[in-house]
Formats: sequence, C-alpha cells, structure tokens
Amino acid sequence: MKKFTQMRRKVGFLFLLFLGFLMASEDAMAQRKKKRDQKNQPAAAQASPQAARPASPRNGIKPYQEVITAKAKSKEGLFKVHEIEGKYFYEIPDSLMGREMLIVTTIAKTADGIGYGGERTNTLLVRWDRNGDNILLKVVSYSNTASDSLPIFTAVRNSNLEPILQKFDVKAKSKDEEGVVIEVTDLFSKDIQALGLPRNRRTQFKVTRLDNDRSYIDRISPYPMNIEARYVMTYAATEPPSNGSTGLITVEMNSSMVLLPEEPMMQRLADRRVGWFTRSVIDYGLDVQRASRRTYLNRWRLEVKEEDYEKFRNGELVEPKKPIVFYIDPATPEKWIPYLKQGVEDWNVAFEEAGFKNAIIAKDPPSPEEDPGWSPEDARYSVIRYFASDIQNAYGPHVSDPRSGEIIEADIGWYHNVMNLLRNWFFIQTAAVNPEARGVNFRDEVMGRLIRFVSAHEVGHTLGLPHNFASSHAYPVDSLRSASFTHKFGTAPSIMDYARFNYIAQPEDEGVSLMPDVGPYDKYSIMWGYKPILDAKTPEDEQPVLDEWILAKQDDPIYRFGRQGNPYDPSAQSEDLGDDAMKASDYGIKNLKLILPNLMDWTAEEDKPFKDYSDLNEMYGQVIGQYNRYMGHVRTNVGGVYELYKSAGQGEPVYAHVDKSTQKRAVQFLNKELFATPSWLMDDDIISRIGDFGNLERIRSVQVNSLNGILEWGRLGRMIENEAINGNKAYSMVELFDDLRAGIWTELQAGKKIDVHRRSLQRAHIERLELLLTGNEPNVPAQFRSRVGPQINASQSDIRPMARAELKTLQRQISAAIPRTSDRVSKIHLEDSLERIKAILEP
Repeated sequence: MKKFTQMRRKVGFLFLLFLGFLMASEDAMAQRKKKRDQKNQPAAAQASPQAARPASPRNGIKPYQEVITAKAKSKEGLFKVHEIEGKYFYEIPDSLMGREMLIVTTIAKTADGIGYGGERTNTLLVRWDRNGDNILLKVVSYSNTASDSLPIFTAVRNSNLEPILQKFDVKAKSKDEEGVVIEVTDLFSKDIQALGLPRNRRTQFKVTRLDNDRSYIDRISPYPMNIEARYVMTYAATEPPSNGSTGLITVEMNSSMVLLPEEPMMQRLADRRVGWFTRSVIDYGLDVQRASRRTYLNRWRLEVKEEDYEKFRNGELVEPKKPIVFYIDPATPEKWIPYLKQGVEDWNVAFEEAGFKNAIIAKDPPSPEEDPGWSPEDARYSVIRYFASDIQNAYGPHVSDPRSGEIIEADIGWYHNVMNLLRNWFFIQTAAVNPEARGVNFRDEVMGRLIRFVSAHEVGHTLGLPHNFASSHAYPVDSLRSASFTHKFGTAPSIMDYARFNYIAQPEDEGVSLMPDVGPYDKYSIMWGYKPILDAKTPEDEQPVLDEWILAKQDDPIYRFGRQGNPYDPSAQSEDLGDDAMKASDYGIKNLKLILPNLMDWTAEEDKPFKDYSDLNEMYGQVIGQYNRYMGHVRTNVGGVYELYKSAGQGEPVYAHVDKSTQKRAVQFLNKELFATPSWLMDDDIISRIGDFGNLERIRSVQVNSLNGILEWGRLGRMIENEAINGNKAYSMVELFDDLRAGIWTELQAGKKIDVHRRSLQRAHIERLELLLTGNEPNVPAQFRSRVGPQINASQSDIRPMARAELKTLQRQISAAIPRTSDRVSKIHLEDSLERIKAILEP
C-alpha cells in the first residue's frame, strides 16, 4: 500500500511538471506573436497598447481586414460589393438597415422554350434587418396596414409576420464601423426559389433540384440606387423543353435590388369610373366600423418644379421634374426603332392635358463607350425589350412601390412575331377597302405604322391604363364610315380598347381612317390620374376635385370606362367597333365576302412561284376567325346587361338589361347569318388547296359554339331575372327558345332537305337541351366568381322545366315532319333525332 501511494505521488509530480512546461511554451509563443503584431502596427497604434490589441472574434465576427482582404475586388454603390476568389460580400451601412427595397428578378438568357430574355419572373418588397449578429432579409407585405401612430398598428403588425428570405452571419463590421459585412454568395448560387426559376416552370419541366456544381454567380454590380446580380442556374429536370438528352435546364437570371424612396409618393385614390391599374390594402386605421379596403393608382411620379408653380396654376405647360424615359433594346432591328419611339412619344398629347410637356421620352441606349455599365435588365431603366420569339404578342407590365403605387420602372415585352399578328389583323379587317393590306408582306412604312400603334397601346399599360372595352362602343357605326369623323376622332376614343382596325368601312368610303390613335378618353384618363392638385396635402383632399373632373364628363359615352372580362355587357366587348353589333357585323361580313374570292391572289407572291399554300391556309383561318368574332359580338346582346359605373352620390343605377327589341334582333341576325348555313365560307378553290379534311368541322365549331354560348347557364339566369323584374318588357326565355327553334329547325314545316351543316347543328341543339335538363353549371372557384357573377341553381330554376318543354315540342314537330320529308339522309337524321329525344325524356 505504501509503495502504491509513493508511485501515485511520483506520477502526479511528473504530470504537474509537464503541465507547467506546456503553459510556459504557450506563454512564450504568445509573447513572440505580440511583439510581431506590435512591429506591424502604425506608430499611433503602438503608443496605445489597448488600441493595438486586435478585436477578439465574437460569435464569428472578425476584424474587417481579415474578411475583406487585399485580394478583394471592390466596387462602390448602394452597398459596397466585394468579390474575393468567387465569393461575394455586401458592406451594408447602418443607414440602410430597415430601408425598403424592391428586388426585381428577370430571365436574362435562356434556352428555347424556357421563357425569353428580359421576361420578369418575380418582384419582392424586402428589408434588411439586424438581429444580433445576424442580418435578416425579410419579405415585406403591405396588404394590411394602419398608421403607426394608432393603437391598432400593433395588432396589424402582429398579424403580418414577415417571411425571412435569407439569414446572413455578420462577418465583420464595416471599415468605418458604421455598417456590417455579410457574404451573399449563397443568395444567388443556391436554390432560393423567389430568385430563380419560377414554380410554374419547375412543375412544368419536372425540376428535381439545383445542380450546385453547374450554378454560379457571373457578376454583381453596384450602382448608386441599385445593385444588379447576374447568375447562372442549372437545374436537373426530367422533362426539359430543349436539349432533352441532358436532363438539365440552364437559365441566366438577373436580380435588380432597387432602393425605394424614403418618403413615399402621395397616393391618388382610385375610382372605378376611370380605368386604372391599382393597388389595394386593408386599412385598419380608417374610422369606419369594418375592415375597409383602400385602393390607389399605380402611376409615375410626375411633379411640377417649385419654380413653375405659378406657370402651372396659370395653365401653362411645364416640364416635369423628372420625365418618363423609355430606352429601345439594342437587339431591336434598326428599321423598327423610329416607330417604337413614336409609339412612346404619342402619349405626350395626353400628358399635355395633365399640364406637362415633354413628359415622356424615347431614347436609344448609351453605347458601351458612353456607359459600359448600362444594362436593359437594370431596374433603373425602362426598356422596350425585343424578344426573338415566335409568340404573336407584346405586353406592357410595370413595377410599382406597394406603399404608394409609384411606378418605379416598366419593361415592354415585344415579341418579333407580333408582326405576323398585325399583318393578319390588318389584312382581314381592312383589305376590302385598303390596297396596302392586300398581301402577306407589307411595305416597311405600313408595318411600321402598325408597330407604332401597338407600341402606343403597350406604353399605355406601363402608364397605368388597363384595357377600356367600353371605348369602341361610343361611336355610332355609320360615323366610322366617315373620313372627316375618323380623322378627327379616330376609330375609337381610346387606344387602350381592343378596337383593332376599321372593319366597318366599305370600299366606297374613300379616305376613312383605319385605326385608333391616342384618343379623347386616353387624354382624359391621363389628366385625371396625373394632373397635380397642388393645394392637396392628403389623398382625401384630392377627392372632391377628382370627382368634379369625372362628373364633368358623366353623360358623354366617349369618356366611359368598361372593364375587360365582363361576358354579358355588349357595350364592353373585345375586338368590336361601333354602338350596334348587328349593324357593324353586317358591314364586316360584307367585307369578308369581298376578301374571300381574292384570297388566293392576295396571298400569292409573284417572286415566289414555288411557295406552298400555308399563307392561304392561315388567312382562310383568319377569315373564319373574324366571322366568329362578329357572331360573338352579336350573341353578347342576348341576355345582356349593361354595366355603367356610377358613384353613390349620382343616384343612378349601375346595371341595366339590354332592351327586348335589341335581344330579339340579335337572335334574328344569328338565325340568318350563322344558323342558316353560311355557304359562302365554303370556297372550293381554297378548300381543295389547304387540306384533305376538316373544313366542315370549322363551320360546325363556329355554329355550335355560338349556340352553346346563347344557351349558357349564366345568360339564361339573367334572362329569368330580367323577366321577373321587367315582366313583358323583357325578352323571356320562352321567346328565346321559340326563336332559336324556328331558326335551327326551319326545314321541319315544309319537309325540306337538311344539309350536313344543319344536321350537325340540330343534333348540337338537342345535346345542349339535354345538358340543361340533366346537368349543372360547372363549379367556378371562389377566387374567380367576381368575374362571372353568382352561379345559378339549375335544379331549382326555370331552366330545366323549359328545357323539358322544348324537347317535347321538338319531339312533336319532328314526328310530324318525318312523313313529309322525302330526302333519305334527312329522314334518317330526323328519325335519329327523335330517338335521341326519347332517350333523354324516357331514359
């Protein structure tokens, strides 16, 4: 035992000796390091031992020089951006913590089938917040709001917890100690869905993951008010739209982070009597006894210079502090640039009504020598982007500040193949009266004028104006045949309608204008949305003046707004012209009857004798499509309801049913022009050159779609309600069924031969009545019901009894007609129809 104790003491002594040696060694190493550090310090630092001591890393925060090393490539801007061997760092000043910014993400480059370069994919309102030693990038929402001076503000804030898009460790304090340094490499090189391929395309192409090894940051460029990040993302996908054998999708994205104004622009409150793109929030701070929605305009910040206030008050035109500027994409074919610019600057006549001159300007982009950092993806610049695409379209979105509605920038998307769409419209709607439209390749001056028209339309969207589908209904039909009228007023009061081109003008109407320009409604709406009200301090202060401007125009249809997407208002339709659809469509059909016999000659090209008939096929389809539009314009009158926006103070109704005589005339028109076989559309010379099958189907489709559109649940529901309200003054469902049967089954009374088109139409009529008897209105999701109105309860409405009665009437009439029908195929058809009805009534 004694020996064991001595051994323990000896081991302990040796351990203490070793520990002391180790501590002495560490102390010596520390002293040598201290002397080396002091030697490298400036003289001032050596004089102060406390200052010379390097900051102790706390929770990973290091001295600035250890993070932003000598290898850093640094650029000044909104934030300092540092690149160190492929890693990127933001140096964020404390003054910008809590400031709100917009992140606008676009596709910069892509493969075939995955969007187009310049296409916007997402817009986020964000804020950088500090939380201890972390920086949080939060997504901010203003859908619910209240003034921060009100007690309810706390409750609103507690119900709007902001999602954290990304969390960053603070790597160091900024060089001036008034900010922080964070690494943002993962923000743009990892799979952050909000900044990458959007969800719908991930689903469409069955994207499984981001391939990190093939994704990288190309560059991050800071500017005074924004930071541009360009990065390449490669995704693994099981169904990529191109290069399918690779199983990959690669896109180059651009994210612009733009600092929003510290002081938001004053809102201008919306009024549905003037069409505008708007933003809405639920404002819990309003002194009302419910959650009230506050809706305000999206518009550019056009302000009068203080030195020009008196001129402006005296009615003189003044230049705004900052005009609206659009640049033309460098990828645009040179010959179309002047026309795109003209479309932009055509809006200056409208801004003059608001008191401004030179308010909107079109420019060429700067050359690389003038501005090497200029980029069309940069959110500081509004650009008409030119896409190499076969899509026949153009569009004009904008990005606005959610707090105020201020439009920050807008990029018009211009697809190359929109020219084909313009050619088709202009050909089909004007070739009967316009030699310039009689061909498949227009002169550059003609196409340029069409481009200018569409450019102006899309610019209107970027200024805040939606489609105004009531505009084209304002002018009397016959006025559109007048050269003096159309040159003074255009073919519609607004270029924002889908009025297209003047299909009403006839060959004898010399000198008539064929397309709309920025018109009187456009000038009025720009004035209403943009004219400064200098004495107003709040949006509420402006409302009496804004209302006064509306009431001054209230009885003039030229200044009426009608929303897009109302399927039952015949005065607010797409692609129509004039105040009488039956009369306008009659003129349009006359012109189509002139075009069709010339279609082969007008689609041929003398310098291309060996071309095929694809142009002939396309233009013949356009003839049928235009004819179908006319039928749609007429059909909307049946069961139609006018929607005429008023304020409560006007004391006038908003909704009014279309009068009985107009509805009845519409059904008579359809019976005559559509349900009686339009044999003039069956041109043997054309049909024999464009296909071996399918032409009967084209005609059947137009007839049946129109019939089903008339016998549609919502339309019939409106007719039932009209009769309940207006009695004998209403066009009833009984009268509609009688009139349709008289037009669709005309052959029964005399036992006439029934042609193949009519046989198909009559079977379709029976099938539709069966659906009305046994089916239900398709369920519309709740989010779309505001567009189509309430749904009708089929089983408890008058629709099913009426459908049953109509089938029984047909049963009797067909039974009586079979013995007097001599044509064999017609008789077989009637016998089959009788069996179909029997199976429906007696299943």
